[in-house]
Amino acid sequence: MNTDAPPSPPGFRCGYVAIVGRPNVGKSTLLNRLVGQKLSITSRKAQTTRHRVMGVLTRPDAQLLFLDTPGYQTRNTGALNRVLNRTALQVASDADVIVLVCDASSWTSGDEQFARQLPKDRPVLLAVNKVDTVADKARLLPMVERANRARVFDEVVPISARTGKQVDLLVDLCVARLPEAPRAFEEDQLTDRSERFLAAELVREKLFRLLGDELPYESTVVIEQYEELPRLRRIHATILVARDAQKAIVLGAGGERIKRIATESRLDLERMLGCRVYLELFVKVRSGWSDTEQSLRAYGYE
Repeated sequence: MNTDAPPSPPGFRCGYVAIVGRPNVGKSTLLNRLVGQKLSITSRKAQTTRHRVMGVLTRPDAQLLFLDTPGYQTRNTGALNRVLNRTALQVASDADVIVLVCDASSWTSGDEQFARQLPKDRPVLLAVNKVDTVADKARLLPMVERANRARVFDEVVPISARTGKQVDLLVDLCVARLPEAPRAFEEDQLTDRSERFLAAELVREKLFRLLGDELPYESTVVIEQYEELPRLRRIHATILVARDAQKAIVLGAGGERIKRIATESRLDLERMLGCRVYLELFVKVRSGWSDTEQSLRAYGYE
């Protein structure tokens, strides 16, 4: 947060907006759409997002600090999911406004369970995402009625994070509920996360996207070395897995898979950072790294 930010005009609003919901409902796609840049990684796999990721949107009348969160899991109760669920609820509790994202195809028992746990003293907007994939829009009304039985929402907004449909309206509704406050960040700042963090996330995204169903859930990425030079970044990263068999999956035959992961990660990083990137990836077996909350904290999980 920049305490030297220039003064804001009278009536300016600034505050935190938590983007929450089940896995795979499009929270990260929505964050990226809101800020106009890829900050949060995406894939079709559950729990792609494992950390709180802030995206800053500055308008003439307001600055919105959007917080992407891990998808709330109701099935897997291991240490990793306990930590991720706790992060999602904590971010919601600390926010000024909550946007609960659900999939337009259905309102599930998982949606209902999570909605009932959200703070009662904060405005909660329901963003019904992926409406562009629903041919019969009349199906949305009974779904929204079921959602409203779980809790009363301040607003219900059908959106498409992919196409941008009604996303501007969602932003306007959030701004109206933010407190009057000066901006917290410079106008051109998009996130509070470091390049180092974003680099680890981009590598992890490629794991999710390129390994498909073979992806070891017990995997994460650690940046061992990050060197910032003029027009160049030198990055050494380690992919941690829990077992030898998982290491073989990540490496692939003759190391072809990890080479592709490294190449696609490097290209994405160069686009994001606007400079050349030298990226070297390693795979290490760290048995039990995700088994306890203490171990997870050692690897940056909140």
